Amino acid sequence: VQLVESGGGLVQAGGSLRLSCADSGSTVSNNAMAWYRQAPGEQRHWVAAITVDGGFTNYADSVKGRFTISRDNAKNTIYLQMNSLKFEDTAVYYCNALPAYDTWGQGTRVTVSS
Repeated sequence: VQLVESGGGLVQAGGSLRLSCADSGSTVSNNAMAWYRQAPGEQRHWVAAITVDGGFTNYADSVKGRFTISRDNAKNTIYLQMNSLKFEDTAVYYCNALPAYDTWGQGTRVTVSS
């Protein structure tokens, strides 16, 4: 499992970011996938999930209506479009299978200024 997250950064509240997760192996194409996040002092938890074929998605209540998960199996990549960002979205974001494998990438940091 080798997943590389990118696209994070510093953004003002109300702004948008698009995260990407590239896979050098076959994890993305063979698994339901999810985006997880870990805020300072908190445990990591999932925020968005997508089935292998992309036909079904699910979101944590905290991001529903603002975030959109998608995937491109041909590119072994999943995405997270984040709109209307809030201060409480500040976290390190990770991608992994759902359920998650033990190995995690380095994540990408999202900082939302209020």
